[in-house]
Amino acid sequence: MQIKFRQITWIKLTALVFLFTGCQAPKKTPVQLTSQTPSYLVSGDIVKISFPAAPELNQTQKIGSDGTLSLPLIGEVSASGKTVTQLQTELMSLYKPQLQDNEVTVNLDTRAVPVVVSGAVQKPGKIIFERPATVLEAIMEAGGFTPEADLKKVSLIRVVKGEHETQLFDLRPILKGKPTPAIYCSGGDVIYVPEKILNF
Repeated sequence: MQIKFRQITWIKLTALVFLFTGCQAPKKTPVQLTSQTPSYLVSGDIVKISFPAAPELNQTQKIGSDGTLSLPLIGEVSASGKTVTQLQTELMSLYKPQLQDNEVTVNLDTRAVPVVVSGAVQKPGKIIFERPATVLEAIMEAGGFTPEADLKKVSLIRVVKGEHETQLFDLRPILKGKPTPAIYCSGGDVIYVPEKILNF
């Protein structure tokens, strides 16, 4: 009887240990956000607009620099600053008087990547890429460096979870032909090239 009691006690103890340790849910790794959510449409984005009941009206258009789309039957529609869902809902409302079946589907076909390049570059300003681009590509699109540029302290400023985060990069090894990991831009990035500090 003493052996059976010990066996039962051991089983209960094992069950308790399993209950408090083995059944714990695995810890989830937090997801890092690299852009603002929800995702809003911007100038340069290419959207695909489909009309299931009227396929002859199907469109694939780039949002213009003024933030609008030019659509059949209804003309210009503001798209920039809206989510895909918001634009789809608005189009269904606008097409209701025009079509017996006003179902409209909007899909983002190509995401534009707007990047601002400033500081010691030849042509500072906003550049919009239609594909992923590197920091060096963005600087070259801005005309390249000026003679006063400090290549070892180039700043990449990005909004992450509503806060500005800054990373410094040394671009000298890239220009010297050394193998260097590519640094890709995200929409809304600001690249700042400082000038060299001259010591007199």
